[in-house]
Amino acid sequence: MVHIDVPDTVTLTETEPSGLHRPAIPPQRGWRTDVSHELVHRSDPRDIFPTAWCRLSDTEFSVTAQWPRPHHFFAAASGDHQDPLLIAETMRQATMMLAHAEMGVPVDDQFVMWDLAYDTVVPGFALETASGKVLIDLTCSDVRKRGRSIAGMRVDLCFRRGGTVLATSSGRISCTSARAYRRLRQDSLDMVGRPVPLSPGADPYEVGRTAESDVVLSRTPQPNRWRLRLDTTHPTLFRRPNDHVPGIVLLEAARQAAVAAAPGHAFLPTSVEIAFHKYAELDSPCWVEAELMASDDSDRTVVRVRGQQDGEPVFTSALTHTHGDGRL
Repeated sequence: MVHIDVPDTVTLTETEPSGLHRPAIPPQRGWRTDVSHELVHRSDPRDIFPTAWCRLSDTEFSVTAQWPRPHHFFAAASGDHQDPLLIAETMRQATMMLAHAEMGVPVDDQFVMWDLAYDTVVPGFALETASGKVLIDLTCSDVRKRGRSIAGMRVDLCFRRGGTVLATSSGRISCTSARAYRRLRQDSLDMVGRPVPLSPGADPYEVGRTAESDVVLSRTPQPNRWRLRLDTTHPTLFRRPNDHVPGIVLLEAARQAAVAAAPGHAFLPTSVEIAFHKYAELDSPCWVEAELMASDDSDRTVVRVRGQQDGEPVFTSALTHTHGDGRL
């Protein structure tokens, strides 16, 4: 990763030291602060986390972000910890922002996240440590070109605050033109804007939420098995009318299932690996199953969660809670 000083106009914190490592390669341009909702695919300003970016080379960037305290959705139920899912959401936004602004991807193109992983580094991921201004080193690799745009790439990110590494993450995306997406999804596009019946939600406490409106799982008679609950009016999970279930909903379903399966429902997803296998459709039940994994390590709880629809896998994931300073 390449590190860079942040200009005075993008100060990380009031006490941020000035002695950050300067980049091995000088920035190609100055910092850009024109982060728009079109670039990050978010309409609510409260849900936009990147604040500026700077290109270092053809494949390396620095990005600043503001992690909230608190947030109306991205919030750990305990109230003492930052929500680690902010790592995944910030990675998603930063990647799309750079793809549009720096790599020629039109704003109406569609992104597919094929896999995603993150790992927290600071113990506990407490609000005191992991909130406020964050500096992100972002590196692109395996970049596949399509004309003047890109067809896909891998991204690796390192999140830092005050010189301390907070977390790392990685993911693999592909980009589909609006025309190609319409051809690919023509049989499902009529679902855009169509009401989806809202099934009863699981107990918010059991799935690590405080509000029923944020619950994305419905109980079934089978233990550790739920039906995906879709509230297409949710302002964060469904930020716009869609023809399929957004990936953030599936990631949140995996988190809620892991909390429900963990002993005492005490589970903070300090690391996650998730792979998305196909689009989750809005008009067919999606079933979510969790399995608490046996482990000889008393400091870690691991839960495997998978989603299935029409007999086919939608996503598979492994979520880990590290105890110790991060014990809930």
